[in-house]
Amino acid sequence: MSSPSTSTTLLDGALRTQTPAGTPLTESPSPGGPGSTSMVHQLVLALLCAGYAVGSALGWGSDELALIMGDFGLAAAAGAAAVSCFLYARTRRVRFRPAWLLFALSSAMAALGNLVWGWYEVVLNRPVPSPSYADLFFLCFAPPAIVGLLVLAARPMTKAGWVCLALDAWLIAGSLLTLAWSLALAQAARLDGPSVAHAALTLAYPLLDIALVSMALVLHFRRTSVNRTAVNTAVGALALTVMCDALFTSPLLHHTYRSGQLLDAGWFAGSLLLAYAPWAAGRQHGPGEEGHTRVVHEHVPGHRITGHPHPQPPAPGGDRGRYPTARPLTGSLAALTPYLAAAVCTLGILYNVLHGRSVDRVVLLTGGAVVLALVVRQGIMLLDNITLTQELAQKENHFRSLVQGSSDVIMIAAPSGVLRYVSPAAVGVYGRPAEELVGTELAQLIHPEDLGCVVHEVRRFLAASPQEEPTTRIECRFRSGDGGWLNVESTVNRHHGGLIFNSRDVTERVRLQAQLQHNAEHDPLTDLPNRALFTRRVQQALSGRRSSDRGTALRNTAVLFIDLDGFKAVNDTIGHQAGDELLVQAARRLQDAVRQGDTASRLGGDEFAALIAGDTTRDRSARERHILELADRLRITLSQPYLIDGSEVRVAASIGVAFAEPGLGAGELLRNADLAMYRAKAGGKGRVELYKPQMQQDVVRKAELATRLRAALHDGEFALLHQPVVRLEDGRISSVAAHARWRSSQGVLFTPAEFLRVAEAGDRAAELGRWMLEKAVEQAADRAASGLNVPVVVRVGARRLLDRSMPLGSVEALLTRHGLPSGALVVELSDIEPNVSLDELERRLGALRRLGVRIALDGFGGGCVAITALRRLPVDVLKLDRGLVEGVVESARLHKITSGLLRIAGDLGLQSVAEGVDLPEQVVALRAMGCTHGQGMAFAGPLDEYRLRRALGRGHCPVPHGPVEPAFAGGGAGVYTSGVPAVLGGGTLGGGTALRSHNETPVPPT
Repeated sequence: MSSPSTSTTLLDGALRTQTPAGTPLTESPSPGGPGSTSMVHQLVLALLCAGYAVGSALGWGSDELALIMGDFGLAAAAGAAAVSCFLYARTRRVRFRPAWLLFALSSAMAALGNLVWGWYEVVLNRPVPSPSYADLFFLCFAPPAIVGLLVLAARPMTKAGWVCLALDAWLIAGSLLTLAWSLALAQAARLDGPSVAHAALTLAYPLLDIALVSMALVLHFRRTSVNRTAVNTAVGALALTVMCDALFTSPLLHHTYRSGQLLDAGWFAGSLLLAYAPWAAGRQHGPGEEGHTRVVHEHVPGHRITGHPHPQPPAPGGDRGRYPTARPLTGSLAALTPYLAAAVCTLGILYNVLHGRSVDRVVLLTGGAVVLALVVRQGIMLLDNITLTQELAQKENHFRSLVQGSSDVIMIAAPSGVLRYVSPAAVGVYGRPAEELVGTELAQLIHPEDLGCVVHEVRRFLAASPQEEPTTRIECRFRSGDGGWLNVESTVNRHHGGLIFNSRDVTERVRLQAQLQHNAEHDPLTDLPNRALFTRRVQQALSGRRSSDRGTALRNTAVLFIDLDGFKAVNDTIGHQAGDELLVQAARRLQDAVRQGDTASRLGGDEFAALIAGDTTRDRSARERHILELADRLRITLSQPYLIDGSEVRVAASIGVAFAEPGLGAGELLRNADLAMYRAKAGGKGRVELYKPQMQQDVVRKAELATRLRAALHDGEFALLHQPVVRLEDGRISSVAAHARWRSSQGVLFTPAEFLRVAEAGDRAAELGRWMLEKAVEQAADRAASGLNVPVVVRVGARRLLDRSMPLGSVEALLTRHGLPSGALVVELSDIEPNVSLDELERRLGALRRLGVRIALDGFGGGCVAITALRRLPVDVLKLDRGLVEGVVESARLHKITSGLLRIAGDLGLQSVAEGVDLPEQVVALRAMGCTHGQGMAFAGPLDEYRLRRALGRGHCPVPHGPVEPAFAGGGAGVYTSGVPAVLGGGTLGGGTALRSHNETPVPPT
């Protein structure tokens, strides 16, 4: 844990430090833009008003011009205001359209009044009568303006609000009436005028002005936030007009006023301001937002300004000392309105008392009405405050219960990083009471490894726009009450002076996610990395090296591909549970054998792999020798006996090794190691093989061969040859063995050792087996029809015989279709593996024998399986394993083994056939041991149909004769003492002539 001072500095910096101030919300007007146009309008307005004021002050140079400008000039200004407000009200998307129409009507009345006034003074050149039509229009100026101001005011939401609005208007109007009556109106009312209408007119002007001023003041405290600039300008224009009216009606100027004086400049400016008012907000709203005023808040340092058209609230975390959140001034004045009204009434009454006059009844009535309105308003406000207090208490209790009852922990952090509030849920989540956490620095509770990420996210969150990102989520480790660490996920919100953390314990979720991630990347049985994780680590090892040591270390990186030989037999013999236990023990041995920085993996089944990380050793041969030694030790370790259920189980390990090369991907490296492993298995299993590029070429050639093999079967590129099986006693041909040869269309001859290995790798083995069987039966039937009735021997694998693709009925149908006589087909059973079901094989062979098919057992003496098969399977012919025949002359041990096997065959009454008899000495020795038949180059090689018919026409092959007993010397190695000629296809070869196996015999010319 970092020191407290460091932790506090980090989190305090995250909460306090934000991006520097951006561009101000009110952008500088660009030349030619809306801002510059607005400034031009304001400048023109100011010049007009200033010019009119200067002209008025100088008397316009003549009395006639002064009358024209004082009457028709004011009419023109008022008319301009009427037209401007009317046109603005006709535009689209205008808020408070009725208010601007009423202002237009009010200005129109003022314009008409000035026109009538000018008609009398300028046109008729006589004084304006009192009263006149001008007074009628002037008196109609105030009522539309008053209603318009009411429309602009924020509408109350309740009946009590409407009552308070009316009371506020009366309080202001009554107080102004009291003061005005005391100062001037009382004297004006006592003066004897020409008529009652003149006296009423004298009082009407100030009373309407008082009403208009009252509504202007009420609107100032209750104005809406929409089009604030336009509303303020309109209120200012009306206030200026009312002030000029008040001066006009005062005794000081009422009797001395003449048109064109300086007082007209006030009316002129008020009309032009009202004409400009509706368009004043045009410079602050964007296109398509006519009539909306952009609200600009005071810029607070640390608040990030964006280009959005809406104002951004100040970012939390500001300094309270420098930027206090004070109550707006208008709100304070609105609260003081009743008391100011009472003070004004008091001043009116004191004015009369101090001048020794009796208090006027109007003043008393008005003052009493004001006091009564004040009492009623205060009562309403008191009841409203009580209701609001109760609602606030209910909401506070509601939210308190929600916070205290929530299972999440709610924390409020100050800018300094100190927790100001922690909800009671902290006891259940953190194991620590909330009181203990309050006052603690948040940085001290976060894990040191996670603190940097938390600070970075908090800084990024505070720098973002609140509209674009109102909240963020942070996940970190949090100290619990027992000193441990909990995984906590927090939703963070901005708060005045800090941040709000809504936190919950997600330790179980994180643990479950980690477990799921582990399960997705590891083998469920051995808990080793699976193929996906191993491949990713190989890729990281290939690409994650630094450029300085990449070459050497990369080439020294190696992958070991491991396969357990004989594992399938373990599953088949002692069960899959024992096989799983063997895999677990093998994985444990593999994990213990590799280094800590290496990776051991189970790829699937009985396949394992190991990634050996490279080093900077520059001696490549030494590195290869070291890896091969490691692989060989690993092979020996994995080949040791496994103790399973009290029994020892043995398997071998074939390992392929491949080294990384520049430009080689993970998949290619694994493929190379896999190829090396298969080469090790093909070379005898239980070996270690190093990958060589030739292996990939062999695979490509094998794949191409497999692809061409299918087409070759359909294109007739295969030919069926037959090798005679002769009786050793007299050389008579007893049967012929079918062999396939492939000569491609390009003239390339493929030996059986090549294409049979390819065919056995896939479904082509079944197709090739069907073709051989059908072709052999067909040709045998043709020979039988021509009088050459010799049985044909076809080799069929045990698995192929049990395959569903070769049902029993297919053999019977084949024999029937070609009319092959009974006993003319011999099935040579080969490749009997330990996992082949002998029960099923026995039933299948019995069914074939009932069809007249004879059964030959191939590879007799080559393993224990053949003995087991001989004991259970219905066999007619035994074919000695080629390995016995090849060493029967040189090895006394093999001579005895072969002799014993032939005696077993004779005792069982079975025909014996020696395969691979290539030397005359072998013929003599086998005949002496009791072997009845032979097949090999000593008699004839595989023959095409033409040569086979010639040989069958002769009926026999020459058989060498010699002494019956061989003479061994040198402890089992010896040769026959007499020279015996060898016969091959009717020709005589010397004993020293090198003979080829029949597997390598090319196709004879046809």
